[in-house]
Amino acid sequence: MLTNNGLEINPKDAKRLNIKENEVVKVVSRRGNIEVKVKITSSCPDGVVALAMHNVDIPINVLTNAALDPIAKTPETKVCAVRIKKI
Repeated sequence: MLTNNGLEINPKDAKRLNIKENEVVKVVSRRGNIEVKVKITSSCPDGVVALAMHNVDIPINVLTNAALDPIAKTPETKVCAVRIKKI
């Protein structure tokens, strides 16, 4: 279950990146970057991270595409390639 507590990352990915629980990391996309605390959880699949879209403290729109779905006209904000960097 996605929480509003920061970036959710799988334990295997966190270990590979040498990231600890509650550590602040930089999340980088081709559109921008943000700094956020890490929550390590097995509910997030390997190779995937998750951030709550509706947390006013985390400006996730900096990372995502501003394009609209051509049919529904809803923002295309649910998927975005990112890199996680230790600070």
